[in-house]
Parts: sequence; C-alpha cells; structure tokens
Amino acid sequence: MQTFLTFIVVGFSIALPVGAITVEMTKQGLKNGFFHGLTVGAGGMTIDLLLILALYAGFAQFLSLPFVQIPLLIGAVFLMILAYDSIKHADQDIHLAGEKVNKSFAKTYRNGLLVAVSPGNLVFWVSVFGAVLADAYTKTDSSEFMLAAAGILAGILLHDIGLLTLVSLTRKVMNRTMIKWTSIIAGILLLGFGCYFFYEFYIGIKVYF
Repeated sequence: MQTFLTFIVVGFSIALPVGAITVEMTKQGLKNGFFHGLTVGAGGMTIDLLLILALYAGFAQFLSLPFVQIPLLIGAVFLMILAYDSIKHADQDIHLAGEKVNKSFAKTYRNGLLVAVSPGNLVFWVSVFGAVLADAYTKTDSSEFMLAAAGILAGILLHDIGLLTLVSLTRKVMNRTMIKWTSIIAGILLLGFGCYFFYEFYIGIKVYF
C-alpha cells in the first residue's frame, strides 16, 4: 500500500506540467463540460497504460528506436490538425453550463488517443516514467511494479479530475466570447506542441544518419 500511495504522488507530480493532453482536456472541458474533458484524459491514459505494459515487457530499448517512432508522427500531425480545427472553429460547438451537449464522446476519446500517440509522449514515457518504473522493478517483484504503475495512473487521474473540476467551476462564469478565445489560445499551444514534437523527432533521428 505504501508503494501505491507513493506512486500516486509521483503520477500526480508528473502530470502537473502543462502538455498537449492538458490543453485539449481544458478546451473540451470549457466547450463541452467536465465529462468530455475527462474523456480526453481517458484516451491519453489508454496510451499510458499500453506503454506501461510495453515497458514491463522489456520493450524500452525497442521503443526508443527511431523507426518505431516514425509511425507515431501521426500524433504530431494530428496535433497540427487539431490546432487548426481549434482555431478555425473556435466559435462553434460551444455549450455553456446547463446547455445540452451533442458532441460525441467517441470523437473526444479519439482526440485523447491521438494527442497521446506522438514521439514526444513516447520519449517522455521511456525516459521519465521508464526510469521510475524500472527503479520500482529492480527493487521489488513484478506485482510491486504493477502496483507502482497503478499508483502512477491513479495520480494522473486525480490530477485530471482536479483540473477539470476547476475548469467546470470556471466555465460557469465564462461567456461564449471568453470560451472562443480560450479555444484559439489552445489551438496555438497545440500547434506549438506539434512543432516541438517534429523538432525533437528530427534531432533524435539525426544522430542515426
């Protein structure tokens, strides 16, 4: 239990820095409400869980290879598309607090999946989370490793719930114009993340040629 609680704190702490998932969760939370924002987080955590299982199976070095990361550039491309859509349609699909939301949860979940599937997120998991979980694995048995991984995911979930609770409270006092400009800012940030992922991928693969 101590391991689980310790890694809840670790997961919460690692989730605090603002990333592409955080930006998309906040945008969806403001435009469509708490559960749509949380669905984005669920999409991201699905990828996190798959990467944990891959690290547990010993694929850390394989996941670091450039040719493995090439297909994941679709995530960076999707960030660009999402950024464009966020800016172009900033004044559309806005549902104020109390209004009925018609947006599909499946599409919101897909956004979370594709934002999380990027070279940047993969490198982050292999380098940061991989090191944390590898340390837990070397010091304990496999069951403790999975307990540590569960703690990290629980910490991320707590962060997402806390963030979206604040977003929901903020949403109640925001009008359509304020949410529109928030969507535009989110689009600019997502575009920045997409460019950053492309740059990091280029730097990473350059050393092999």
